Amino acid sequence: MQQNISVKICGITSPLAMEQAAEAGARYTGLVFFEKSPRNVTIEQARAIALAAPIGVAKVALTVNADDAFLESMLGQVAIDMIQLHGKETPERVADVKAKFGLPVMKAIGVATQDDLAQLEVYAKVADQILVDAKPPKGADLPGGNGLAFDWNLLAGRRWTLPWMLAGGLTPQTAKLAIDMTGARQLDVSSGVETSPGVKDVAKMRAFVQAAQA
Repeated sequence: MQQNISVKICGITSPLAMEQAAEAGARYTGLVFFEKSPRNVTIEQARAIALAAPIGVAKVALTVNADDAFLESMLGQVAIDMIQLHGKETPERVADVKAKFGLPVMKAIGVATQDDLAQLEVYAKVADQILVDAKPPKGADLPGGNGLAFDWNLLAGRRWTLPWMLAGGLTPQTAKLAIDMTGARQLDVSSGVETSPGVKDVAKMRAFVQAAQA
């Protein structure tokens, strides 16, 4: 029997990839606004990509420590459904973005050890969703999208009062195990469905969604 698992395919870089992700069964798609990322898109590119999304597929803007001026400019030109904060934003900043821009906010939290889990409780009080990601290695250029997993046993049996998503090193081969170990109902994948950084593979996207929902 198919499970009701939602998949987010992040780092969409073209209108074609947006169409393919939707056809593969993604319920969320991510557009990365972070210049150091190989999946970075400009506001102009993002506008065209977002327009290719069919109705019912949520478009998430991934930003890293973005200021109000950038968010205002981007949201004024791109049809976005949710803002993902993937930097060092404080709980106060999360609440501020929600209040100012009137969109749901997902906050990404990097996890490496048991000590990192306390942050999830803090941000669960202010965000609409939590993205539990692998903590980037020291000195890494990217706050996410590094293709790394963390110890999923840390999340076993844990529940929060809001929707949450599991990210970090997921592939079509590990999706089901990740769900079984963590109880996640939502998975976020980027590098695990690519042929090279920023280039999505339609067969891998289909395989990932099928594995998650099997």
